[in-house]
Amino acid sequence: MNQPEVHHAAVDYRALPERVTLEDTITTKETRDAPDPTMGRDPETEFMLRNAG
Repeated sequence: MNQPEVHHAAVDYRALPERVTLEDTITTKETRDAPDPTMGRDPETEFMLRNAG
């Protein structure tokens, strides 16, 4: 009965690829600002006004 050959991951990383600097990278997608999670409101002030008194 044949036993499967064991493949060690360390064999794949004997020589690492060249290092890439951050300046050499580019974005592949257009980026946009994330939406404001509070939608321009101040949740602390609204909480205080709802629960005051």
